[in-house]
Amino acid sequence: MNDNNIKTLNRRDFLKGTAAGLACLPALRFSSFVGKERGAMSNVALIKTSERSVGVRETMGLLEFPAMKGKSVVLKPNFNTSDPFPGSTHNDTLSQLVKEIHERGAKNIVLGERSGPPDSEEVMLQKGIFEMSRDLDFKIVNYEKIPEEDWVPFNPEGNHWENGFHIPRTASEAEYFISTCCLKTHGYGGVFTLSLKLAVGLTPKRLMRELHGKRQTDMRKMIAEINLGYKPDLIVLDGVEGFVDGGPSKGEKKVANVFLASSDRVALDAAGLAVLKDLGANDAIMGTKIFEQEQIKRAVELNLGAGNPEQIEFVTPDRPSQLYADKLKSILAQG
Repeated sequence: MNDNNIKTLNRRDFLKGTAAGLACLPALRFSSFVGKERGAMSNVALIKTSERSVGVRETMGLLEFPAMKGKSVVLKPNFNTSDPFPGSTHNDTLSQLVKEIHERGAKNIVLGERSGPPDSEEVMLQKGIFEMSRDLDFKIVNYEKIPEEDWVPFNPEGNHWENGFHIPRTASEAEYFISTCCLKTHGYGGVFTLSLKLAVGLTPKRLMRELHGKRQTDMRKMIAEINLGYKPDLIVLDGVEGFVDGGPSKGEKKVANVFLASSDRVALDAAGLAVLKDLGANDAIMGTKIFEQEQIKRAVELNLGAGNPEQIEFVTPDRPSQLYADKLKSILAQG
């Protein structure tokens, strides 16, 4: 495969990719999501930096995404536990993201999360999120405490869940949805936990017994399938450091000093996997081609994002970032 098939764009040359299409999901209620137009390009912003404020600001500035002015924004972090980054979202990344959303004129911000196995409220207490919400003016919804009627059922045809799954109405019917993820491997069957796996925190805790009780191959497909219940307008990945083995809470860390952002979960996770391959991760990452990873493969089958490496375009602001994007596009091309 020719490396030039995966284009690297600088800020001046950047052209917005398009995403269109409509898919209907048979469920206890009907829902729809915007799928990826076959053959359309997916843009991934990339900047080499160790400064989180710069990483968030620059990657958001590189991308074109729907205007959030006057809209209610739902924000999904990675608070599986309160373990230090990359075990959970770094508070500096979260605070800068909130500031950027406010600066773009959002009507309000709601941070929604369900931790696990630890209690969600305790995780947010330990991370100082309630204080942050007061200082930076956003609301918090603890999905462990929402009433049953606020869980929206999904049971799409061909899914690997016994009776489908549930997503909070806050997320599934969000006017505007932003998520932020870390760069890390997953030692308990997921293989990696980037943007697609964030969706696990949008399901009730009672479904975790089923998820973890399945064969690992089915588990990874089920992770991708949860993503049918919502669609992010923007995802920001903090890759200042990453777990290259272990995870999701603790593991072997390496420094990457990179931020990625996209509206395409598949493209973002593919780029994140290329970073992990560049760092030298465990056998589950290094021994499998990126688009053969079951989370990615199932997400492509569900038309959730880029279908192959050729559909990924990197957008960079400077020479060091472009050089690193060139390296990642070569890894993507090789698989």
